[in-house]
Amino acid sequence: MDVKLDPSRDDLPLLANTGHILVKHYVLDLDVDFKSQIIEGSIVLFFEPGNRFKKQSSSIEETCQSESNEACKFRMPEPCHNPVTHTSTFSSKMGYDGFSVCGKGVKDTSGKDGNHDNWEQASGISSSKYCCDTGNHGSEDFLLVLDCCDLSVLKVEEVDVAAVPGIEKFARSPTLTVVSEELRNQIIRELVTLPADRWREQLDYYARCSQAPGCGELLFDTDTWSLQIRKTGTQAATDFPHAIRIRYRTKPQGRSVTWTSDQSGRPCVYTMGSPINNRALFPCQEPPVAMSTWQATVRAAASFVVLMSGENSAKPTQLHEGCSSWHYYVTMPMPASTFTIAVGSWAEMKPETCLSNDLATERSLSSSEADFRYVGVCGHMEYPCRFQNASATTQEIIPHRVFAPVCLKGACQETLLRLIPPCLSAAHSVLGTHPFSRLDVLIVPANFPSLGMASPHIIFLSQSTLTGMSHLCGTRLCHEIAHAWFGLAIGARDWTEEWLSEGFATHLEDVFWARAQQLAPREAQEQQELRACLRWRRLQDEVRNSPEEMQVLRPNKEETGCVSDSGSSVIKHGLNPEKAFMQVHYLKGYFLLRFLAKRLGDDTYFSFLRKFVHTFHGQLILSQDFLQMLLENIPEEKRLELSVENIFRDWLESSGIPQPLQRERGAAAACGLARRVSAEVAKWIRVNRRPRKRKRRETEEVFEKLLPDQLVWLLECLLEQKTLKPRTLQSLERTYHLPEQDAEQNTSKFPHVAARQNFRRSSPLCGRTTLRLSQHLSMDVWAALPSGRCEQCCRGHWRTDSSPGSCLPSCGGSSTSEGAGPHGAPGTQLAPGCANLHVNI
Repeated sequence: MDVKLDPSRDDLPLLANTGHILVKHYVLDLDVDFKSQIIEGSIVLFFEPGNRFKKQSSSIEETCQSESNEACKFRMPEPCHNPVTHTSTFSSKMGYDGFSVCGKGVKDTSGKDGNHDNWEQASGISSSKYCCDTGNHGSEDFLLVLDCCDLSVLKVEEVDVAAVPGIEKFARSPTLTVVSEELRNQIIRELVTLPADRWREQLDYYARCSQAPGCGELLFDTDTWSLQIRKTGTQAATDFPHAIRIRYRTKPQGRSVTWTSDQSGRPCVYTMGSPINNRALFPCQEPPVAMSTWQATVRAAASFVVLMSGENSAKPTQLHEGCSSWHYYVTMPMPASTFTIAVGSWAEMKPETCLSNDLATERSLSSSEADFRYVGVCGHMEYPCRFQNASATTQEIIPHRVFAPVCLKGACQETLLRLIPPCLSAAHSVLGTHPFSRLDVLIVPANFPSLGMASPHIIFLSQSTLTGMSHLCGTRLCHEIAHAWFGLAIGARDWTEEWLSEGFATHLEDVFWARAQQLAPREAQEQQELRACLRWRRLQDEVRNSPEEMQVLRPNKEETGCVSDSGSSVIKHGLNPEKAFMQVHYLKGYFLLRFLAKRLGDDTYFSFLRKFVHTFHGQLILSQDFLQMLLENIPEEKRLELSVENIFRDWLESSGIPQPLQRERGAAAACGLARRVSAEVAKWIRVNRRPRKRKRRETEEVFEKLLPDQLVWLLECLLEQKTLKPRTLQSLERTYHLPEQDAEQNTSKFPHVAARQNFRRSSPLCGRTTLRLSQHLSMDVWAALPSGRCEQCCRGHWRTDSSPGSCLPSCGGSSTSEGAGPHGAPGTQLAPGCANLHVNI
């Protein structure tokens, strides 16, 4: 059942047959082994047949050819004599450089592909070929298809939920006299549909059911992108087992997680936003329509901290000497792609003194535990919703924790800790109720490929945000906080419409940051205008240097949101390595929202946005859902020629720069902050033209102090100069104290300026810059050097000349950036294949 994709294409397949059956809840039970770099254990999936989304026709071909006569070969399981108990039964201890590591389950008897391909011979049963029928339109068995790759699947079995004590309350009969498939499925149907106010009971029974014995192994097979499971004689999704257990292990080279070391040299593993999302972490349904809840128990050595997407601030439970267990849960249904985990020797960073505005965070107000006082009707499926909780709606600052390697404690204390409360408060003042009840912030290892990434209840931030002043840290933090509303609580139903998360987060980060700084309206407007100038310049660069087909925000056009009958689909360019470094979806989406906000006026627009959030939180949307509701709320006199069709044509379905934006930027006058930068640029040009020996009567130039964004704009303008003398570059560094500035100024723009001028590597300035890059830069910052000056050496490192040995040591970082699921802020990224910046200037 391998996907028949054109090898010249770079599309990402989503094969799960969500049109027939949906996962409602996952229970993960995992051991983390740092010695073998493997996560091993089991996952129990609880299903509900059918899809609550209306099925739509599509021209997309069924990649699994479900209605064809093409056959798939399945491995026959051994007869099941002894039921499998809870996976912790298989745990044992291992050592790793002084760490006592839990892990290692049953012996692996798998073949090269990680599956039990010797079961046929062991059981003496000869298998036959079965039709890959994923639906209920023939006489063949129903086939469950899950998204899966880079996993060794060891065993798949049905779970005997009827064996759980007390489970009879979910059966129509008070006594379980005859246990059948129908009875087990009936129990699960009742369990998954419990009302929201019984969430705790529901989680408890999910956990109990996950530990129930198996009652028969299921046939399974894997291919490049999927895991297929069937039960002999079961022809319909409604009759397929509603609870199955999969025993599996990850592979060290699996693309969903990264095994590395933190900045203190301690081992760690985390999900870094791979383009393939979580299918190499656990078998799952990746399409966003498969919104589910989850709970997870993770065991690791006692010296490690486990952080995860979860509503509870988990604390470790010691199982035995040297081994601890962590448990997290989520009651808000979300796509499996948003699940995030990080295991490492993180230290919790706490403020040295309790700030007054932090007092509101002392008492956790979990949406799950608070009394319900319904203040409105929500349109999403039922779950314990904070928007229906009167106390939660007034909570400006949610409880939060900060974790980082010990060596970054000082930087976190100085910069990050004091920024979180005002940024959370600013977000609440703009959009209202925080969708999630708490927040963890983790400073991730240096090979992290983005400035930030947001997942439910947890944000990853790059160490680059901690350098220099608070501006970069504050704006990136605001961007990731904005994703709690746009990208997580409200998700894109079609992943090709990334602008619905990234465009909103980019637009909102400016608004949040201005409020967090408590700027006056005039100051806030000036700051936002300057940032618009910078983004306009970046968008022009993106359009000039990227393929046209990747500049379209709604590439599927009228087929957006459509899937095959089974639910499978393909994400255009989902595996294209260039996409990780592109900002088109951020920038064009930002300018569209800015255009609409100007048309309505800020007060009207943000009032509408709060209404939109209240209407669509907990749901998946398409572009037309937002645009139609917006236009309905625009007064007729302000609507003019605006229509959904026009916006699709001008902004979302065309490459290049939208015509309305070109007209707007052409007519826009430079803001005051930009005009002051222009004056400073003129001064530097005069300084650069002066001879080394100046006349005594010449007046010294006096330079104004610049804001961080002004400094970026200054360096952007100086990039246009054909020649800048070495002494001018040295003077720039001294005047603006570049080594103390944010990463965006002193590790991206300034090396770019210096490299363009062919500044000699032997200069003291170059030495200081190179040293700083190797010590403080994480993988998210990459100086995009001028054309013809950047090439790769024989070791694959990036450099600016051809002299041997001119590259800095590689950190062994990956070149991937955030994927289609979790959400991050754009930044200048590192050249592929290395976590240090290789700039020889």
